[in-house]
Amino acid sequence: MKKADLSQTSTADLHEKLKEERNGLDKMWFTHAISPIENPMRIPHAKKSIARMLTELRKRELAETK
Repeated sequence: MKKADLSQTSTADLHEKLKEERNGLDKMWFTHAISPIENPMRIPHAKKSIARMLTELRKRELAETK
């Protein structure tokens, strides 16, 4: 998910997408541990996506406290 898309998404939707992305990453790790997945670059992509979501949530949290 791109940074511009994240800034337009509601906080509740971001929390839901974050939860889904984390579950997907866990499943990818488990699948990759058993047998190699077709595209192993999906794992770092998912990690970056999670980091982007967490950054956007933190930015909103800090904006609320000001």
